[in-house]
Amino acid sequence: MHVKELFDLTGKTAIVTGGGRGLGEQIAEGFAESGANIVVCSRKKENCQEVSEKLQSLGVKTLALKCDVTDPDDIKDVVKKTVEEFGRIDILVNNSGASWGATVDEMPLEAFQKVLNVNVVGTFLMSQAVGKVMTEQKHGKIINIASVAGLKGSNPEYMDAIGYNTSKGGVISFTRDLAVKWGPRGIYVNAIAPGFFPTKMSKVLIEKGGDKMLEGTPLRKFGTENDLKGLALFLAAPASDFVTGETIVVDGGASAM
Repeated sequence: MHVKELFDLTGKTAIVTGGGRGLGEQIAEGFAESGANIVVCSRKKENCQEVSEKLQSLGVKTLALKCDVTDPDDIKDVVKKTVEEFGRIDILVNNSGASWGATVDEMPLEAFQKVLNVNVVGTFLMSQAVGKVMTEQKHGKIINIASVAGLKGSNPEYMDAIGYNTSKGGVISFTRDLAVKWGPRGIYVNAIAPGFFPTKMSKVLIEKGGDKMLEGTPLRKFGTENDLKGLALFLAAPASDFVTGETIVVDGGASAM
């Protein structure tokens, strides 16, 4: 197979949750540039609609759908409409996420539970529903968006969000176990653990502790809009057909220190 074919998604269908902005939008764009049809979904359909219209200019088919990943009915609807429109689901990116900043002493129980519900339970529910389609196809690629926060503790001077760290650690463990369970079905499950990327969710953190973050990053820079596209494409494409159960860190070297 030619190397270009190894990274070609022409004719594939991808669902990207939280695809209406930030990292999800960047990943969806990368898939579309490689030829995939894209379903972007999130709680705010209007954001997804804007992304969908932009991606159509790349010559692919797209759908914009509303989806709360903690609602099984919303998920069922997304899967149903995707299959009706495209006939299959080849790639799922579990990118929808939530966070809540508070010290451990002051973290409200409902806030802690909300973060775990979106980040962990949502990833489980979406994977479970899409996995049924992938099992029938005997092939599929699931990419979970974790975080370096799930691999280590965070400096409370700029990041005090124990629910977020806990949830992303859960996503990493979920990725490994699901890869073992579903590998024999031809379903690949991997995760990406980004470091600090300027997004709406990280804006306050970067404003508060950006200098310290850069001091702890060997490359002395934050991630850009291009720094996840290539890796996500690799994990979605035939190039990664002997890779599963892995969590790949994209953090400018911060976790190496």
